[in-house]
Amino acid sequence: MLNVAVLVSGGGTNLQAILDAKAAGGLAHANIALVLSSKPGVFALERAAKAGVPGVVVSRKDCAGPEAYDAALLETLRAHDIDVVVLAGFLSILGKTVIEAYTDRIINVHPSLIPSFCGEGYYGLRVHKEALAKGVKVTGATVHLVNEIPDGGRILLQKAVEVLPDDTPETLQKRVMAEAEWKLLPQALDELTAALDDLRV
Repeated sequence: MLNVAVLVSGGGTNLQAILDAKAAGGLAHANIALVLSSKPGVFALERAAKAGVPGVVVSRKDCAGPEAYDAALLETLRAHDIDVVVLAGFLSILGKTVIEAYTDRIINVHPSLIPSFCGEGYYGLRVHKEALAKGVKVTGATVHLVNEIPDGGRILLQKAVEVLPDDTPETLQKRVMAEAEWKLLPQALDELTAALDDLRV
């Protein structure tokens, strides 16, 4: 079984999807060992505590710069013997040292069908606002491996979600979460940890 850290910056709905999957008997190769938040006081940390998962805060504000922040992240991940990292609404871009330390072992969920509406600056409601402004009829979510290009890593899973005529960015966001993100992220984590666990045998 591999130790997994889930990195968050807010409410933690995608974290909850992972915790629920684990509680339901899934994720046989994943031990949710740590929830790491970039900000104190976020609801995701309450979700972690309720599930009995250790939660820590590594704040960018407390670090002298990007390199110091990456060093603090790495130190925390290594202290908890983390094998796999999940970005679940984590709003800080990981630097080279973290990505290289966990090559092909970091996954991210993005609320669009990459390569549409992705890259630096595309997160949260902005993605859905852009999708509606373009008039797309189908959007969705993507889980991908993380490399040094924002949203540029190899795609693992995608799921399409229909855009409805009366959608607002908020209604579209909620439907993409419920129909795609919350299903894809646990599935991708399950598949990745199973594959990595097989390699260790």
